[in-house]
Amino acid sequence: MPLAQLNLALAKYPLSSDDMAGFVSMVAEVNAAAEASDGFIWRLRDDGDGSLSVRLSAQGLDDDAMLVNMSVWRDLAALRAFVIDDPGHRAVMKRRAEWFHRAIEPMTVCWFVDEGEFPIVADAQAKLLELHQSGPSEQLFEYSHRD
Repeated sequence: MPLAQLNLALAKYPLSSDDMAGFVSMVAEVNAAAEASDGFIWRLRDDGDGSLSVRLSAQGLDDDAMLVNMSVWRDLAALRAFVIDDPGHRAVMKRRAEWFHRAIEPMTVCWFVDEGEFPIVADAQAKLLELHQSGPSEQLFEYSHRD
């Protein structure tokens, strides 16, 4: 059964700032690598080819601060292979503290979807809230806390 994932990141600076230029310059390459990865099925896109204009409103935050990454993979192993093995993704992760605030609560959630199902942001946000309220289960879990 395919696996959907939502990953939120709270930016320290506006995306248009020089402080975020390094991150912004890497996004297209990382997205292309994800799409070329074995097991990749779908990713959230904005009106163009990217995803940087997709935001979540969060209480007390500037709407531009919360970045959204959402995708669907064949399985957890395929997602992990990309996250661990792709050099561009690893480069972003090594520098994430430069660009994003450290999360206080889980900012990722994974859940299984039916073949051909592509989640919408509101549903993914509800899954993350459910994870916060109920904790992980076999069907709903944080990416980093699943064996």
